[in-house]
Amino acid sequence: MNIDSLTLGEIKQIQTLIGTTVDTHPYQIGKNYLIRTVTMIQTGKLVAVTNQELVLEDAAWIADTGRFSECLTKGTFNEIEPFPNKIIIGRGSVIDATEFTHSLPRTVK
Repeated sequence: MNIDSLTLGEIKQIQTLIGTTVDTHPYQIGKNYLIRTVTMIQTGKLVAVTNQELVLEDAAWIADTGRFSECLTKGTFNEIEPFPNKIIIGRGSVIDATEFTHSLPRTVK
């Protein structure tokens, strides 16, 4: 087999056989995000993306955003519960995500 002459279809078949896939996504490692899932809202710095998960550090559960447009434009929240460690979010639970251009909330409020 000449690896330089493999077709894209053949590469995908090999990936399936060995359990890896190429996953494209819009996320940018190192950026801060506000992520809404089916049950919660989290903020944090994205440090890894896998086929099934997003990994955030300096993360917080946002129990109450207040006015959503204000939290996005001003970076303010009514209730904040920081996580002490990295968190892992299942990508299947993500409703939407946006870059959060403010300082990440790290103090309980």
